[in-house]
Amino acid sequence: MALISLVIALLIEQWKPLAERTQLFAPVNRFASMLEGQFNAGQSRQGMIAWALAILPAMLLVWLVYLFLLHLNPMLAIAFNVVMLYLTMGFRRFSHFFTDIQLAMRADDIDQARRLLSAWRGQDCSALAPDAVARLAIEQALAASHYNVFAVMFWFILLPGPSGAVAYRMASYLARRWQADQPELDQFGRFARRIYRIMEWLPTRLTAAAFAVVGDFEDAVYCWRNQASRWTDPLLGVVLAAGAGAIGVRLGGPIQTDIAPEDRPDLGIGDEADAGFLDSTVGLVWRALVLWLLMLLLLGLASIR
Repeated sequence: MALISLVIALLIEQWKPLAERTQLFAPVNRFASMLEGQFNAGQSRQGMIAWALAILPAMLLVWLVYLFLLHLNPMLAIAFNVVMLYLTMGFRRFSHFFTDIQLAMRADDIDQARRLLSAWRGQDCSALAPDAVARLAIEQALAASHYNVFAVMFWFILLPGPSGAVAYRMASYLARRWQADQPELDQFGRFARRIYRIMEWLPTRLTAAAFAVVGDFEDAVYCWRNQASRWTDPLLGVVLAAGAGAIGVRLGGPIQTDIAPEDRPDLGIGDEADAGFLDSTVGLVWRALVLWLLMLLLLGLASIR
């Protein structure tokens, strides 16, 4: 049932991608604001209570609806899974930026590629060299494929019904909303950030392992083991380092941002990034997705026996 739901959701998302989730998250945003107002007194345990009130009832409700529909008709339960996956995943949500950057770089329109990357990253990229544009586009694509596809798939498979997918998406949202760079939310959001990192520990490694299996395994594992921990976010570093090694490209490195030069550690041991590696990134992500679906199929066949 999980495999069928995932395949249908991915096909629908390819046909009709969900362009914007802002309206979908509007009720969650209002509820999170209410929790901040009611519970935020600058202590971590209050944030833990707020996190639990935001996520656990949503998980329980989704699970109960799934069980009710499963009792009525398994096809209704599959349809519910598909709808929730469609709302929580996003394979095509990021790909239009990446595709447009690909096309711009193939046409040697680096200014257009910079504008698209700026819109995607939310910061000025007008001073970037062509190889830096390619590097950042690949990094964004690898990260987005994990956050919007593979991590959601993992939690959907692990927990009953679509409750895991909903829990992961909401936990990700709250961890970003209650960030440490906002002094009034530092202590309040500590639990949300910690639990989200715990939720990410295994999925990041499974994503990296998939990249290694469908790419250059030896280089992917080498980069994962020797470079990931140097990244600002070591969990994301696992995905990026393995992805860089898998396709043989160099990522990371210094870039010129709209604020100041940013000195970032190197990832990968291959060639300098260019438009050709954008195609390699697309192939890597698709092969990794097929691998995940194939493994899920094999697990399903094994459970039948």
